[in-house]
Amino acid sequence: MTTYLLKPGELTLKGGNRESFERILKRNLLALLRGSGVSVETANGRFFVHAPEEARSRTEDALDHLLGIAGWAKSRVCGKTPAAVLEACIAEGQALFEAGIRTFKIEARRTDKSFPLDSYGIRREAGAAVLEAVPGLAVDVHKPQRIIDVEIREKAYIYSAAGSSPEGPGGRGRRGLPVGSAGRGLLLLSGGIDSPAAGYLMASRGMKIDAVYFHAYPYTSDEARRKVVSLAGIIGHYALGIRLYIINFTPVQMRIRERAPLEWTTVLLRMAMMDCAERLARSRHDKCLISGESLSQVASQTIENIGCTESRVTLPVLRPLIGIDKEGIIKIAVSIGTYETSILPYQDCCVLFSPLHPILRGSIEEANRLYEKLALEDLIRRALEEAAVEKCGYPEGQAIPGAGSTQSGPGLNVQEGIPPPQWEGRPCQSR
Repeated sequence: MTTYLLKPGELTLKGGNRESFERILKRNLLALLRGSGVSVETANGRFFVHAPEEARSRTEDALDHLLGIAGWAKSRVCGKTPAAVLEACIAEGQALFEAGIRTFKIEARRTDKSFPLDSYGIRREAGAAVLEAVPGLAVDVHKPQRIIDVEIREKAYIYSAAGSSPEGPGGRGRRGLPVGSAGRGLLLLSGGIDSPAAGYLMASRGMKIDAVYFHAYPYTSDEARRKVVSLAGIIGHYALGIRLYIINFTPVQMRIRERAPLEWTTVLLRMAMMDCAERLARSRHDKCLISGESLSQVASQTIENIGCTESRVTLPVLRPLIGIDKEGIIKIAVSIGTYETSILPYQDCCVLFSPLHPILRGSIEEANRLYEKLALEDLIRRALEEAAVEKCGYPEGQAIPGAGSTQSGPGLNVQEGIPPPQWEGRPCQSR
């Protein structure tokens, strides 16, 4: 049996609400590991995961993708005697030396005040024991390569950064809040770099997300569609599963091309997407829309055109990337594993239908006048009725509370018609 110690990050700041956040985090962890024989216990702000040997790989993968923790570490568990603690520290020091580490220091935390050594005494005695037993190691209290942590609780736990998770995005531990603690939102997902990063960032703030992808068959290939499904699967692995709604928007795009001034086509297309997405979001009881826009990155993302784009909706539109430049967004995409998929050369509908000289600073009044002339109501209604859904990135065969049923196996996707929710009095139809 291997024990992992988890360190909640932001949850420790939640005061009287902390217990509810911890319950959600534990629920998410158990959902990720259900059927593996793993058990989870909590004590004084720490989570302890006990995994049988055959479940180690699955457990570590789950911890790598678990949002709401600052880090995790394999931990040595021993009895609460000075001799047992020193022996475990020596074993940890030896493991560090064999891994190429040459400097260390000891940190100690004693919540059980009956232990005969105080925190300073633990640091002093454990440091001396490791130095004597592992001659190749040296103490560096200012910039050690690794820290050996000792926590004295109901048992003694000894762990270090060897086999543990670096903190923050890009490392194996990821900060933020547990998925499901901050409501639901609908992500407008494309095959680009930005929108998957936006979805991840909102999931890391505790939001349970659905996603919608606007397909333009036959102008976009089935490879482009599969690319977006793959991206939803990657994000879904962090977000405990995503329902990806795939909407054929070709008739809407052709109507815009036929009736709108060429320079306005991109802005009007995004207005139609927002209009359609809001209807879907309301049918799913999502409380907001999520977009991957970054201010002034492209013509449709000037502040004036952003105003036009959202002028058709009343739900809040969250843009977590709005102040991040492309290099920063790419760093997020690389860290969460979406970048290599996003740069595959399969273009989506926004790229294919972009004019050479789009309007840069559109007027909201003019945008809505042009939009009304398009008469898109019936086309959008039909697109929603004919939509399909893919279930992406759910834990192995498990249903996440509030997320519906799932397929078996991570990364596998099944297609079906939209489930029972209705919009404007008309039931959804299966495709």
